Amino acid sequence: MNKDKILILDFGSQVTQLIARRIRELNVYCEIHPYTVSNKFIEEFNPGGIILSGGPNSVYETDTPAAPDAIFNLGVPVLGICYGMQTMANQLGGLVEASGKREFGHAQIYDIQTKLFENIIDGTTDNKPYMQVWMSHGDKVIKLPAGFSAIGGNESCPVAAMADITRNFYGVQFHPEVTHTAQGLQLIKNFVLNICNCHSTWTMPNYADEAIDKIKTTVGSDTVILALSGGVDSSVAAVLIDRAIGKQLVCIFVDNGLLRLNEADQVMQTYQQNMGLNLIKIDAKVEFYRELAGITDPEQKRKIIGRLFIEIFQREAAKITNAKFLAQGTIYPDVIESAGGATAHTIKSHHNVGGLPESLHLKLLEPLRELFKDEVRELGITLGLPHSMVYRHPFPGPGLGVRILGDVKAEYVELLQKADNIFIEELQNSSYYSKVSQAFAVFLPVKSVGVMGDGRTYDYVVALRAVETTDFMTANVANLPFELITKVANRIINEVKGINRVVYDISGKPPATIEWE
Repeated sequence: MNKDKILILDFGSQVTQLIARRIRELNVYCEIHPYTVSNKFIEEFNPGGIILSGGPNSVYETDTPAAPDAIFNLGVPVLGICYGMQTMANQLGGLVEASGKREFGHAQIYDIQTKLFENIIDGTTDNKPYMQVWMSHGDKVIKLPAGFSAIGGNESCPVAAMADITRNFYGVQFHPEVTHTAQGLQLIKNFVLNICNCHSTWTMPNYADEAIDKIKTTVGSDTVILALSGGVDSSVAAVLIDRAIGKQLVCIFVDNGLLRLNEADQVMQTYQQNMGLNLIKIDAKVEFYRELAGITDPEQKRKIIGRLFIEIFQREAAKITNAKFLAQGTIYPDVIESAGGATAHTIKSHHNVGGLPESLHLKLLEPLRELFKDEVRELGITLGLPHSMVYRHPFPGPGLGVRILGDVKAEYVELLQKADNIFIEELQNSSYYSKVSQAFAVFLPVKSVGVMGDGRTYDYVVALRAVETTDFMTANVANLPFELITKVANRIINEVKGINRVVYDISGKPPATIEWE
């Protein structure tokens, strides 16, 4: 039986899906399931290896999450990450306690050994090789289980990695799945390919075929309504579903008044006239502006926007024969930030995830739910979508509603659309658009004093945001040339009447999110 697959047991880490993403980069199939799955399920899954994710709990708490006993008796390699290492140590007879000091951020670990650290050296200190890692923990292993030895550590965390070589059980206190651990992918590769002996046989074309078959089986002869926004996610979802069920797909485009400059016209041109999709346009600007009036809390705005989308689709569904499914381009960062994992902590709701009311009369179809943005783009290319469409910067489902801080007004929308368009235009003109992962302007509902000519101005402020990332779970500030930023600022101030100050956001993720709301 094929064992070229990895089972990931989720203990609630915000970055569990990144483990799966790293494994996919190795072209190895994997699935994420909650730690509560039964022993029978694990045995029938028949994995080539098992990874225990991190999580927010402590093993010495009451009713703390624990790994199923079966994983330690299957005879397959097991890798515990952060909490996964701690529960492995605790369950096998070791001891974990609070370290007294939370360790968060970059760290170096020394004395790295075994096949797990093969071909990994980031540098040396006093002739001691080390690996640069990303820590995020408040507990530590102080007593190893029988059969285990420390295979990496430092002064503050003596057991930063442990192993029972005989049984192929490994644990690391750091997070190899995040990009902050420079050679984390190599460590995961060592575990998956060299220790578990899995083969790289899973590819995006295979995923596309599986997704199409799954959509056919799920939908049957019913009709699917797709929320087409014109963004990368909904575009790829539309083409994928169209490949599966053809004319059973009805695309509905809602002009909510929160789109980018001239975007409504561009969407109709691209998807209805050029691509031939069955596309219905609904002008709902008045409805959205009315419902958002006076609402300043970002969670309320997201939920209002999500509710209105659903109400509109319910209204349209009544006009379409046999409409049973609502398709959305939800991707995994949307899910995990909305506590999509088994025990993950909520960061923010997403209109596709957290804003769905219980009165929804359509079943959800989310074919991209397990993919990250770069994987969605790879899937789009596999499906034959144009490069310019696939590599367009992402745009939030709630649109400019979460890029206008506080109250949403038509006046603010117009100002932001113009400022944002100038920013994107200059990025494209300077060839920086393709060098950054996402860029946009944010409207700040505050006024500042300025001077133009001999006159005093008292106008609004916009912030420019540009980030570099591969997975959108973590992000660094884009190091744009100062000359480019000042050119954008000058154009905005000169061309957009009502804005007299431009600032540049230099916050990374974490601690900030990419969007401001």
